[in-house]
Amino acid sequence: MTTKSILRVGDPLLRRVAEPVADPTGPAVRALIADMEAALADAGGIGLAAPQIGVLQRVLIFRVPDARATDHPDDGPSPLTALVNPVLEPLGDEMALGWEGCLSIPGLRGEVPRHLRLRVTGTTPDGDAFEAVVGGTRARVLQHEVDHLDGVLYLDRMTDFTRFGFTEEVLEAEAERRREGPR
Repeated sequence: MTTKSILRVGDPLLRRVAEPVADPTGPAVRALIADMEAALADAGGIGLAAPQIGVLQRVLIFRVPDARATDHPDDGPSPLTALVNPVLEPLGDEMALGWEGCLSIPGLRGEVPRHLRLRVTGTTPDGDAFEAVVGGTRARVLQHEVDHLDGVLYLDRMTDFTRFGFTEEVLEAEAERRREGPR
């Protein structure tokens, strides 16, 4: 099986709104999820939305490895999960800035404001209703991937482009800032 390529910023498909899926349990959805899982594994990311491989359907996959989980009470490691027609509902107005990268914007990172806590609903590929309250990394990755379903990139959410750059330089600058401590 050939892994589908992940579209990069500039491809007009990344700016289109994905269509709802009529039959979340259909064979086409299962095949799409398998393609997405292969592309995600090949790229080494933690989330992927169907539009990123050129399919304008409301399907996403995500996982949160142990090392990426936060101490937020609604966060924690999460196995690879597929959601069809996901809907997010912010729980409160509290937002937090956090660094994000994107498989469609390789090699770059930016600091993005996101809701700290939200309710996610959707359907699994088995047809089961999915509902969870999430925070921390789980909330951030779900907001990022649902944005892709709506034709939005994290760049559109950034409020300060001095907090944007190549991953290596951003990580070095953040490490230096932590070494220096508060100013």
